[in-house]
Amino acid sequence: MPSFIIEGGHRLSGVICPQGAKNEVLQVLCATLLTSDEVTVSNVPDILDVRNLIDMLSRLGVRVRGMGAGKWSFKADAIDRDYAESMDFITSSAGLRGSVMLLGPLLARLGHAVVSKPGGDKIGRRRVDTHIKGFQALGADFLLNEKRGYYELRADALHGTYMLLDEASVTGTANILMAAVLADGVTTIYNAACEPYVQQLCRMLVRMGADISGIGSNLLTVRGVSSLHGTDHTVLPDMIEVGSFIGMAVMTSSEITIKDVSYENLGIIPASFARLGIHMEQRGDDMFIPAQDHYQIDSFIDGSIMTLADAPWPGLTPDLLSVLLVTATQAKGSVLIHQKMFESRLFFVDNLIDMGAQVILCDPHRVVVIGHDRAFPLQARRMSSPDIRAGIALLIAAMSANGTSRIDNIGQIDRGYQNIDSRLNALGARITRIE
Repeated sequence: MPSFIIEGGHRLSGVICPQGAKNEVLQVLCATLLTSDEVTVSNVPDILDVRNLIDMLSRLGVRVRGMGAGKWSFKADAIDRDYAESMDFITSSAGLRGSVMLLGPLLARLGHAVVSKPGGDKIGRRRVDTHIKGFQALGADFLLNEKRGYYELRADALHGTYMLLDEASVTGTANILMAAVLADGVTTIYNAACEPYVQQLCRMLVRMGADISGIGSNLLTVRGVSSLHGTDHTVLPDMIEVGSFIGMAVMTSSEITIKDVSYENLGIIPASFARLGIHMEQRGDDMFIPAQDHYQIDSFIDGSIMTLADAPWPGLTPDLLSVLLVTATQAKGSVLIHQKMFESRLFFVDNLIDMGAQVILCDPHRVVVIGHDRAFPLQARRMSSPDIRAGIALLIAAMSANGTSRIDNIGQIDRGYQNIDSRLNALGARITRIE
């Protein structure tokens, strides 16, 4: 597994463009299975999770064709049913969390779908009950094969129904939507996730001939159709990468411009960084981050400690809490970070403590960060990336630290960030990839 060697203390300067959104592209690539017509997808990031999913689609019989930088064509006119039911397919799906979203399209097209228990990040339990209950409500039979470690769904026909999701799961909403668009009758999904990525999936499906109303809300109504046709789709810029670049700029006292961020789809992210005292300027659809030697964390009106907590959209995405946490270590003041969704995602803070950060891990879900106000710079260390978002947070810490750090297991970072070392080196970072 490759590693990063990071020489800390270098300021960044220049312009950087965010990649296509990982969390959106995994959904829309799965949706290409819903039609036998050609679907083209643009702004596809060249990251490990996407490459793995494209490879899985190809082995499923989808005709995949690269059309230039970030643009791909998919034509699922001859899905290989035998392969879709094979142990080779199940094994391939084990390491890719996004593969669970193949269940909905395969169930709708073939009436049968199997997939491994979810793999991916080691950040705690990631249940798929919402997905399965939704498919069962549509009329599918469910089997969990504990011995061989996979889920199986069968349905002679799917039928529209009313469902109230037990949680506003993004992938669960996307998966159920992709099954419901080809079901008989009307499906009503209440407590649906309404993230921009789900909205993008809905609009793509509508262009393919689906009938979906309530897009952007938590109440979706889907009127099933007999078939879908092809379309062209462009993936949004990745809001998590935008937030990561904000953290990098601030921690290294750098001045950078982030191009084409799709400001209207950033939601509460800019305001969350502003609560840490970080200054940002909107320049059209670009974001300018000025160099800031000091930044002070706000407190609430009654003087109580600032709290940043994840919540379903339009609340703060949990994927940015790791970046906000590491950025707060060099602010003035204190903040409570409350990660509600995953019970193992904050354990990476042991690395920050070893680097000299004043961080108190209260329990698996809560951390208090006492900012140094740059009085005590972080010190270089050797670390290992446990997941995508912790990995980028550790990279940010290493870029700001005194000395040379090493981060192992950077395949986790590569799963979500395209060529991150070369892109940051172009701005003045000193990151070396070693095998």
